[in-house]
Amino acid sequence: MKQLVFATSNANKVKEIQHIMGAAYNFLSLDDIECTEDIPETQATIKGNALQKARYVYQNYGKNCFAEDTGLLIESLKGAPGVYSARYAGPQKNASDNMNKVLEQLQNVENRQAYFKTVIALIIDGQEHTFEGRVDGEILLDRRGEGGFGYDPIFKPKESNQSFAEMSATQKDQISHRARATAKLKSFLAKTV
Repeated sequence: MKQLVFATSNANKVKEIQHIMGAAYNFLSLDDIECTEDIPETQATIKGNALQKARYVYQNYGKNCFAEDTGLLIESLKGAPGVYSARYAGPQKNASDNMNKVLEQLQNVENRQAYFKTVIALIIDGQEHTFEGRVDGEILLDRRGEGGFGYDPIFKPKESNQSFAEMSATQKDQISHRARATAKLKSFLAKTV
């Protein structure tokens, strides 16, 4: 298999995607290719950000790569935090602060419907491909569970009575947005690489 760079320095994302992809796949992180700069995410859409990150690595490091961007979209907040999910409560990108802001904004709000969306952008030999995954659910009244990362403690998917943070990695990987997008990536790579 051709070597692939996963354009992230988020250890949680690397671990989650490696778990889904399995032992047959092994990829490099940004740390492995000594990319220490903060890759820009200035696009107006989740897909745009994923492509921007992948293009940055491909153009600056000449490596086949994939990048992902994920957003939490809450119906009663008109799709917020959306593309700003990681930095919703500020540039410090603190998950606890982000959750607090969402919970504060949804106080006394009945409609708590939300969904997670992940887009993976893959560039191999200059060819671009994108894969999308989505999971619908709701924002809980408070945090539940110790696992996961990001907004996992306050998001409950429709398919479960547990928050993502209450699930094992295996349970989450069966239904999560990132798992669904990654499954499409895996299927594509199995056919083409």
